[in-house]
Amino acid sequence: MGRFASPKETTVRSFLAAIALVSVTSTADAATLYRAMFVRAAPGRLLDIIALYKERIPVFEAAGDAPPLWMRHSQGDQWDLMLLFPMESFTEYFDKERVARRASAAQEQGLPAPSDFRQMVRERMAWHEEVYVEGPSVEDLKKAFEGAGLFHIEMFTALAGKQAELRREREMENAFLDKIGRPKTLIFTHVEGAGWDLFTIGVYRDLKHFAESGDVPREKLQSRFPRTVANLHAAIRVLPHVLVFDNSDLHRPYRLVAKFDHGECMTRAEPLPLWLEINGS
Repeated sequence: MGRFASPKETTVRSFLAAIALVSVTSTADAATLYRAMFVRAAPGRLLDIIALYKERIPVFEAAGDAPPLWMRHSQGDQWDLMLLFPMESFTEYFDKERVARRASAAQEQGLPAPSDFRQMVRERMAWHEEVYVEGPSVEDLKKAFEGAGLFHIEMFTALAGKQAELRREREMENAFLDKIGRPKTLIFTHVEGAGWDLFTIGVYRDLKHFAESGDVPREKLQSRFPRTVANLHAAIRVLPHVLVFDNSDLHRPYRLVAKFDHGECMTRAEPLPLWLEINGS
């Protein structure tokens, strides 16, 4: 059984974002807790939200919190900003003394109290979504983000009980990317919050760097296909909805040849491409 997954399949939300530079000054362990917030601004209020967070940076720093990293949306999904707030752990972040330091820091800076600040941001939002995730250390993020200007972000939802397999697939993908000299993605795994199970961030210098797979040596490109087909056997058990397209015929590019729901082939077109095998075919 095999398939080639479309980048628009319903369980993967994929988009590009350009970074807004915010310094991060703390380090954490390999499995660091973050609060990820996705924001769609009310009409005409995006720059207001950005200004509020820029003004708030001295409060984060004075309270001992790492300022958020944020990415501004370029194309794809519905949000305008993605913010990553390093937290270390729930216990440390919500410790009473640390919460009190945030209030004191705001007062010393002459800025609104934390609850008032949150309300000011909410009033300028049309929609937002939040999730707590575990990801790389802040130091690793700093290294990955250095010199970067473009990010490719994908969100994944696994079938029930397949979350660990989904993460293993992303790790396998990273191993392959490393072998062909491409940047590995940063993996963030769901802890609490929104409905999806993990998201990845691919870090690039610019759009050319993102699209530069054509510069990969031919022998590395040729080695990619057998491994990809082998990985499909695992992937088809994880993703609930998959559309299969074939672009091997330049006269009929991106021909829809099969649709899978929860691992079962629901529709198929004839003739099937030679690279696609379906049980019973």
